[in-house]
This record gives sequence, structure tokens and C-alpha cells, in this order.
Amino acid sequence: MRHRKKTVRLQRKDGHRRSLLANQACALIEHGRIRTTLAKAKALRPISEKLITLTKKEDGVHARRMAFRFLRQAKSVKRLFDVVAPVVGDRPGGYCRITKLGPRVSDSAPMAYIEWVDLENLVDDADIEDTAEEAAE
Repeated sequence: MRHRKKTVRLQRKDGHRRSLLANQACALIEHGRIRTTLAKAKALRPISEKLITLTKKEDGVHARRMAFRFLRQAKSVKRLFDVVAPVVGDRPGGYCRITKLGPRVSDSAPMAYIEWVDLENLVDDADIEDTAEEAAE
């Protein structure tokens, strides 16, 4: 029986699906908004929201290691904890927004944007920090 085995498979094997979602989560953390298919966006939303919840629950090394275990990119983990979580984490839930777009031209797959709800604040802070880092180097 398949009790408690609900997951969006995306027509991929388990390892490939996890890598795909981890890479998309890293892209969402880095850019604040990504354009992808609707099915992938719906599969990514619970993962990204759980990562933000993880940053709110625990504020130590263990939480960073748990995030790194999924994301596997130290730069994304650092940005998640230092930039994204303080801006987005003030709300009690619902950190991501999915906006449906039209069908893709090549194969008519439904497309969507997935983005952080507080994207305006996030982009401003990221631009300021990136500029400060480049000036320091």
C-alpha cells in the first residue's frame, strides 16, 4: 500500500528529482524569482517554505547543516540564512507566491513564476550587499 507516500514525481527517478528541486531552490534563493513549469513550481513551494521555517526554528549550526544537506551549495545556505530569512521570515507562513503565465511556445507546457512574497525588500537588500562585497574586493 502507498500510505504516506504522496510526492510529485515529475516523471523522474528519485535522485534526479531531488537534484532538480535542490538546484531550483538554490536558484530561487539566489535570484528571488524563477520562471519554470507550473508542476515544478508547485513541487518547489513546500520545499522552499520548509527551508524558511527551518531558519526560523533553529538559529544555529545544526539548522545550517540541515539546509546544506538538501541544498548542497554553501553560498545558497549563507544567503538563505543571512539575506532571505530575515526579510521573508517575519510572516507566519506563505513565503512563496506562484503566478501562472501562459503556455510555453515550444511544447505548450503551462509556465509560472515562483517568487518570495516580500521580493521588493529582498532585491533591495541583495543589491546593496552585492555592491558592498564588490567594493571590498
